Amino acid sequence: MRKRKTMFVALLGLSLAVSGCAGGASKTESPGSSSEGTKGGDGKKEIRMIMQYGLFDPAKEYISQYINEKTGYNVKYEMLPAENGNEKLNLLMANKESFDVMKLSSEQFYNLATSGALEPIDDLLAAHGNYINQAIKPESWGSATIDGKKYAIPETGTGATVGEELVVRQDWLDELGLSIPTTTDELYNMLKTIKEKKNIIPLTGSKDSIYGDIATTFGLLTDWKEVDGKLMHKAELPEMKETLAFMNKLYKEGLLDTEMPINTAQKAIEKFTTGKAAVYKLAWWNAGSTISALKQNFPDAKVTVIPYLKGKDGKAVTGVDTKTNWFIAIPKASKNKEEAMKFLNAKLEPETFKGLAIGQEGVHHEVKDGKYYPILPKFNDDLGNASAFITGVDEEKYPIYWQARVRKDPVLQNYFETFQKNAEGIIVIDPMSVAPPIDAISKNTLKLRTLLDDNVLKFISGSEPLENYDTFLQQWRAEGGDDMVKAANEWYQSKK
Repeated sequence: MRKRKTMFVALLGLSLAVSGCAGGASKTESPGSSSEGTKGGDGKKEIRMIMQYGLFDPAKEYISQYINEKTGYNVKYEMLPAENGNEKLNLLMANKESFDVMKLSSEQFYNLATSGALEPIDDLLAAHGNYINQAIKPESWGSATIDGKKYAIPETGTGATVGEELVVRQDWLDELGLSIPTTTDELYNMLKTIKEKKNIIPLTGSKDSIYGDIATTFGLLTDWKEVDGKLMHKAELPEMKETLAFMNKLYKEGLLDTEMPINTAQKAIEKFTTGKAAVYKLAWWNAGSTISALKQNFPDAKVTVIPYLKGKDGKAVTGVDTKTNWFIAIPKASKNKEEAMKFLNAKLEPETFKGLAIGQEGVHHEVKDGKYYPILPKFNDDLGNASAFITGVDEEKYPIYWQARVRKDPVLQNYFETFQKNAEGIIVIDPMSVAPPIDAISKNTLKLRTLLDDNVLKFISGSEPLENYDTFLQQWRAEGGDDMVKAANEWYQSKK
């Protein structure tokens, strides 16, 4: 990775030296291009945009035609390939291809911004970004700001929403005279009774679901936590050991699925829907298919969502990471920087953005009880790939518009809305959510997450005694954890 990045920086530096660091004319200008923008046959100015890979033809999508009509620009889209997308992007940038807008992942954004390939957009935003500045919250800009300059429009998505919560077979609780638990002690007693009386798996889960409602009761909420003014990663927190001790107790006593360390998400769902397990941490996006499968097997089955459990202080909390999903940037090589910003701004004009998000009222959506509902199949047909075309969102309105997508199915809607209601007022946001991409974190996060999760499973199952956790933590720190924590705190202190 380091070698590829070094090579890219060298290529880019050579390219910039040849053509001028301020984004001067490329040696391969397209016909008719100028600082005022290329014009198509219909007289509209053209914008060239790089998108992420998708299984559709952008030019044939309803939403691309809608964007052209509403913004007054002809947009030519190019997708990155499914394989080696980063390498393709680096090559395009090093060759000074005159794209105007790019939708980038965090890694792509960091690499290009720190290599000098992206245009700082502060002045462009001040001159042409009135709708953008209204749409993006001040705190969100931090994720796209490097050394005091904004290099992209941050696309934050659906806001602070929760995705998963424990669910239980209510018909079995009724049969056994049990109440919905509100603490880990009550959960333990409920699971113990279910095991004794029903002889099934009390709590199932997958190797990918090792954190969640139980961990939050011990204070393990997000990847990062502020402690005495400094950031600590969850791997370092004493709360991690408390969580693992409790989970290991469940595992040893047969209250947690003994196959949890090897279960796939699908296998865990299968155990719940076939009556082999009583409790499962359900993701709302799986609710429709999960409940349907359960009802096919057990028509009289009832399921209840277990509200977030209370911790030792008697309060329930849950954690959410609201980090930026995508970064919308203008490359230095663009000859149409002002037009690119005008185009991006036009897409966030309130009514235009609403149409981009949920289409036309009466055609794609309808309003019932103040909520947006999709009109099917038109909504899916025309807007199924709309998110790929979004370049920044109205951060107040989009979480409301977006919920039309969960109202395609009453079961899905019910679980989504129940989860959000249970989380209302108790959400803690990961303090690193608004951080820009940071090299030491970008480089180490995936590797260290895998290392942590693999070892957490060993501690839960008892194949590694919990007394060895500090030894593991030394390994975690040595393999990049220390670098990651140091870099996180340097950023955190700089923003105070």
